[in-house]
This record gives sequence, C-alpha cells and structure tokens, in this order.
Amino acid sequence: MGASGMAGWGWRIVGTGMTILLLPLLLAAAPDALPDTAIAPIDRSNAEHYVWGGSNDGWHLVKRDAMSVIQERIAPGGAEVRHYHQRARQFFYVLSGELTLEVGGVTHVLKAGQGLEVPPGVPHRAQNSSSAPVDFLVNSTPKSHGDRVDAPAEK
Repeated sequence: MGASGMAGWGWRIVGTGMTILLLPLLLAAAPDALPDTAIAPIDRSNAEHYVWGGSNDGWHLVKRDAMSVIQERIAPGGAEVRHYHQRARQFFYVLSGELTLEVGGVTHVLKAGQGLEVPPGVPHRAQNSSSAPVDFLVNSTPKSHGDRVDAPAEK
C-alpha cells in the first residue's frame, strides 16, 4: 500500500480508508506554529510598522523566533548599512520597483517578480538606486533581528 499524496494536512493510505494526520505532529515539533492570536489575514494596514534610515518603512508580517517575514519600502536613494547575519538565512523578493542588492561583493539589480537568497555570514546591502520607491519582502530564517553584524564597505 502506498501513499497517494498530501490531502490537507495528512497522508491518505490508498486502499485502507485511513488518513494519517500530520498537523498535530507538525505543531508538536514546531512550537512557533501555534498562533499567539487568532489566525487572520495580515497586510500593511494591520501589521506592526517601523521606520528606518529616516524615510524607509518596514512592516512585520510574521514575527517569530524561527522565521520572520517583513515587507519593506526603500525610498529613492535610500540604503541600509552593509551587514551580515550570523544565523539568519534571508530571501529578498521584489514586489514593485527595482532593488539593488550587493551580496558578497557582487551587485544584483532585482526587478518585480525576482528574488535572491543570502546565506548566513555573507555581507549584503539593499539600496534603491532608482527614482521610484521599491517594495520587497524579506524572509529570514531564523529571525534576523538581534543577529545583525555591521560589515565594512566593499572596496
């Protein structure tokens, strides 16, 4: 007897009428999976907001120890300080505009619909070299806050 694939949160064993539910196992293995509040859609209108670099915005869409998802907006000409994370692996995904991302000395220009992964320990810097704001998502695993080390500027 084989498994026919995921059906919701469980595997259905073909020919047995049995479904093995994985959700309780996933929740037991990942305490962060339990919600602190009711599960509800989140967007910039109801997410925790912060301002950085004077004129740039961030919204915490998911803020957990094991993972964070932040939507950021960098104003034209804005940039963050070059840095790296000792533990966090990050993925940057552009929603609109154009993001210039320097990673380990290599400059990448990402447009809407493009993304780039940054492994732990690799210096990087996000900036907006365009004349319009750039909106992007940053997924960090585990969270990157408290795990940031400033890195010298690339020569």
